[in-house]
Amino acid sequence: MTTLETRSDRAPSTPALFALTVFASAALVFMVEPMVAKMMLPQLGGGPSIWNTSLAFFQTALLAGYGYAHVLQKVRSLKAQAWFHLGALLAAGLVLPLHVSGLFGPPTSEHPAWWLLGVLTASIGAPFAVLSATAPLVQSWHARTVHAQTGAEPYVLYAASNLGSLLALLAYPTIVEPLSPLHGQTLGWSLAYGVFVLLIGALGLFIVRRDDAQVAANMVPEVSAGVGPTWRDRMIWVLLAAAPSSLMLGVTSFITTDVASAPFLWVIPLALYLLTFILAFAAKPAISSETALTLQAAALAACATILPFQGGGLAVSLAVHLGCFFLTALICHQALVARRPDPAHLTEFYLWMSVGGVVGGGFNAFLAPVIFNNVWEYPLVLALACLARPWGQGPFERWRWSTLILGVGGAVIALALTPMIYSHRFAAFNLLGVTGGEAVKLLIKMALAVGIVCAFVIRRRALAFFGLIVIISFAAQKAGDRVDTRTSWRSFFGVVKESKLLVPGLGGDVLMLSHGTTLHGAQALDPAYRCRPLLYYAPQTPIGQVFKAVRDAKPAIRVGAVGLGTGAVAAYTRGRDHLTFFEIDPQVIRIATDPDHFSYTTECARGKIDYVVGDARLTLAKQPKDTFDILLIDAFSSDSVPAHLLTVEAVKGYLTHIKPDGVVVLHLSNRNLDLPGPAMAVAHAAGGYAMLQKHRLPENTPALWESAEDALVIARNPQALAAFKADPRWTPSDPTLARAWTDDYTNLIGAMWSRMSQGTKTGD
Repeated sequence: MTTLETRSDRAPSTPALFALTVFASAALVFMVEPMVAKMMLPQLGGGPSIWNTSLAFFQTALLAGYGYAHVLQKVRSLKAQAWFHLGALLAAGLVLPLHVSGLFGPPTSEHPAWWLLGVLTASIGAPFAVLSATAPLVQSWHARTVHAQTGAEPYVLYAASNLGSLLALLAYPTIVEPLSPLHGQTLGWSLAYGVFVLLIGALGLFIVRRDDAQVAANMVPEVSAGVGPTWRDRMIWVLLAAAPSSLMLGVTSFITTDVASAPFLWVIPLALYLLTFILAFAAKPAISSETALTLQAAALAACATILPFQGGGLAVSLAVHLGCFFLTALICHQALVARRPDPAHLTEFYLWMSVGGVVGGGFNAFLAPVIFNNVWEYPLVLALACLARPWGQGPFERWRWSTLILGVGGAVIALALTPMIYSHRFAAFNLLGVTGGEAVKLLIKMALAVGIVCAFVIRRRALAFFGLIVIISFAAQKAGDRVDTRTSWRSFFGVVKESKLLVPGLGGDVLMLSHGTTLHGAQALDPAYRCRPLLYYAPQTPIGQVFKAVRDAKPAIRVGAVGLGTGAVAAYTRGRDHLTFFEIDPQVIRIATDPDHFSYTTECARGKIDYVVGDARLTLAKQPKDTFDILLIDAFSSDSVPAHLLTVEAVKGYLTHIKPDGVVVLHLSNRNLDLPGPAMAVAHAAGGYAMLQKHRLPENTPALWESAEDALVIARNPQALAAFKADPRWTPSDPTLARAWTDDYTNLIGAMWSRMSQGTKTGD
């Protein structure tokens, strides 16, 4: 009786201590994820694959932590568990303070994913895994103490864990990153880890006293094991956890490919992912299962239809894709919670959930880039997630068959109409001032809309809904992709496509190279235009103007170009010129130097051409000082911005590598971000002198002949800009429009807002 009264007296403070511990461990775990990934960005070019690979690593480390917790909780003595876990935390902390380990040497472009995994393991692997083990381990302690005596639900602590994760994620881009330099962040996290060790020590003392009291009273409460999970149960747990994990990486790639690889964009899908766990594991869910299923059906049908189309605007596209991801992850996690086992099997449940997270993340990060030549894993898993919906019972009614057939018919009509977009005109529409092609596009969208409605109507039958979604997605893909894609390549650094377009103004077919949704160069096949640079590199554009001005002033020039693309600027070289391309993706070098694809570097170049593989910040630092007459910085992947190439520290480095009368050219065209303001501030802060040109297309410009372009030319002294000051197309730089970006500070949110407020899209 005395022992029970003592426990009753302590009961009010016990849940708070347990909740605080799991909250703090989760906050540390998810605060360090974007922090470490940001530390890795400059090492591998700043692309979105860095975050996806890092996230796959963290999921694997989480699995290791959950496995450790599952094994440790089998030890009968809570006292032994507590002391052992405290010792593990102390041992893992020996790698701190947090830093990028040099154990694996400099990064490699041939095997970047393996290098990144090795460095992450050495830098943060042990602390992350042991911290990750804390949440399930503490819940196990709760189940053997508080739950065993009061019946309090230990699974509720999982919501507290995810709440800590969510708040930490949101705090990083909104508070931590803007207010603290990166070295301050790493030091602060390391100190917080030490404080957490003290917290786990306090909880351990409570556990030890409780364990001693139970032993003295000869009563060690155990949780009733009930019926154990079957292998079928375990496989369902894995699949239901894998789908949201895969979709999180898929939607992250979608977002970061078109904007930037940056923490404020990384954390949005991850935060939504964690929010679905909070909602699903809550004692009283804010969104019921029925409501989530209804909303998800509508969102998925809309997402499957608009996925191939790029004209809806960034805000609409983000809302549809993020909304669809959130609702799909929620129905999967709600189905997972509905299948949770007795608390006696709690750590095993979390272990298999973690296996699912690794399976989903590993599929996107490592397997999909090998087996797919495009980002097919995102729509594929979206469709497969439909199978997590209720399958229904009883016969498939006649009205459902009719609805299914009508939906398939809409998709088939859209497919049949697609080839007519450019080959037919309809007089009835022309009388209304609508071209035949626009008329066909309207009919296609109407047919797809029929399919969407039908899919929503039969949403309660998962298999039929899944089949119709697949068919609609295929039809939309065919209707949305109106470019003749010849070849597609995929690597760690993204998806590169070669396509062909008939352009009468350029004598016939033109080959185009795109990365994501953005053209990165084109070359006409007609011999009359074959060696004429097109798009951003045409003679009329700012880049072309810079090459002409510098060439006119010197008999021979030394050029460095960060970012290869099709290699169009090689056509500007003369016999005594020397051009070095700095390119991080070996696949792009193979494409640009193969005459079967593009021949600017092999047929059109007259000077010496060579290549340096690796991130430009790292490889340029190894070049001699005062080397280049022109240093062109044009290293965007799709519209994703490698922000570490546009900082004060980066530009200071560029200026040291140009000659006293040389110039740096920053290509700043971007559909989603307004970059000239920060770039001008950076140029001024780096000690340079700058001129800006916002080049716009003249009316009736032939397709691909040139393109709109924002460019900034920077020099070490004002005399080097004399030719540009005399040209009215160039205007003086204004460094007061934005705060200069540094390695510790970037404001991509502000750049995005500025672009949206302008209501224009440059560089399309």
